[in-house]
Amino acid sequence: MTSAAQSAASAASSDRLPWAGLLALAMAGFICILTETLPAGLLPQIGEGLGVSEAIAGQLVTLYSLGSLLAAIPLTTATRGWRRKPLLLLCIIGFLVFNSVTALSSSYILTLVARFLAGVSAGVLWGMTAGYARRMVPDVLKGRAVAVAMTGTPLALALGVPAGTFLGVLVGWRSVFVIMSFLAVLLVVWVFWKMPDFPGQAATQRLALHKVFILPGVRPVLIVVMAWVLSHNILYTYIAPYLARTGLTHRVDMVLLIFGVTSVVGIWIIGLLIDRMQRLLVLISLAAFALASLLLGIGSSQPVVVYAAVAVWGLTFGGAATLLQTAIAVAAGENADVAQSMLVTAWNLAIGGGGLMGAVLLETLGVRSFPWALLMLLLLALLVVWRAKDHGFPYASSSD
Repeated sequence: MTSAAQSAASAASSDRLPWAGLLALAMAGFICILTETLPAGLLPQIGEGLGVSEAIAGQLVTLYSLGSLLAAIPLTTATRGWRRKPLLLLCIIGFLVFNSVTALSSSYILTLVARFLAGVSAGVLWGMTAGYARRMVPDVLKGRAVAVAMTGTPLALALGVPAGTFLGVLVGWRSVFVIMSFLAVLLVVWVFWKMPDFPGQAATQRLALHKVFILPGVRPVLIVVMAWVLSHNILYTYIAPYLARTGLTHRVDMVLLIFGVTSVVGIWIIGLLIDRMQRLLVLISLAAFALASLLLGIGSSQPVVVYAAVAVWGLTFGGAATLLQTAIAVAAGENADVAQSMLVTAWNLAIGGGGLMGAVLLETLGVRSFPWALLMLLLLALLVVWRAKDHGFPYASSSD
C-alpha cells in the first residue's frame, strides 16, 4: 500500500476529523469565492485600470459565473474517473494562473477570458469538494466533514471580500489578485504535502447523466436548492434598495456584517448537528428564514426588527450549502460528484435568477414585494422537504 493510500485509509477509519485535508478544501473554497466576488467591490478601480466603464467591468463577475455554470456538469462528468488529488491540484493551479493573468493583463478581452476560465476551475472544484470531504471520514462524520470543507465560503463573504476590497482601494486591485495567486501557491504545496488521494469512479459504477438526475431524492434536493438560493439572492442582491425604504440607507455595511457573522455561526451549528438531525435542520432553517421574511415584510419600519431578521437569515443560510450538498450526496451515492455538479449548476442559475427576478419585482411591485416573494418560495421549499421524507431529506441521518 502506498503512503497516500495508507493516509487515506487511516483518515477514513479514524473517529477524528482529518483537519489538514478538510481545511485545504475550505481554503480552496475561500479562494474560489474571493476570486468570484471581489471584483464587485472594486469596479471603479478595475474599470479605470482596464479603460472601461463600471458596467462593462462588471462583466468580469458575469463571465466567471458563466464559466462555472457551463463547466460544472460536463467537466465533472468527464473527469469522474480521474484521481481526486491531481484534479484538485489542477483546479487550484487554474486559480493561480488565471488570477495571475487578471493581475497582469491590460487587455479587457484577455481579462474576460481569464475570468471565464477561472469560473471553469470553480465549476469543477465545487463539483468535487463535498464528495472529497466525505471520502476522508467514516460515515458518522461525513456531514461534519462537509461542514468544515464549506467554511471557506462564509469566511470569504464575511471577512475576505471586505478585507480584499479595503486592500484593493489601498494598494490597487491588481495587488489583491497577486495576493490570491500567492495563496494558491501556498495551497498547492499544502495539498501536495498533506492531502490524501482517492481513485476516481470506476467505469462500471458510472451512471449516465440522465439516470443520475432521476435517482430518488436528487430532484427534490435540486428543487429546494433553486427555491432557497433564489429567495436568498433576491434579497441579497437588492439589499441596498430594500434598506433605503426602511431608513437604513447608510447601514448597509452593518447589515451585511451581521449577515456575514451570523452565517459563520450558522455553519458552525450545522457542523455540530448535521450527522444526527439533517432533515430537522433543513426544516428549521427554511422555517426560520420564512419567519425572517415575514418580519421583514411587516416590521420594516423598525430597525431592530430588520437587524434581528437579518441575523436569523444569516444563521439559516450559513449552513445551507452543507445541508444541501450532504443531502444530494446521500441521494446520489456513488454518483455524488455528478449530482454535486447539478447542484452547482442549479445554484448558479438561482443566483442569476435572483438578480433577474429581483429586478422585475423592483420595477413592477417595488421593494415591498421582496419579503412576500421570499415567503412564497420558502413555503414551496418547505413543502418539498416535508414530502421528501423517504428520499432527498429522509428521517434517517446521513450516516445511516
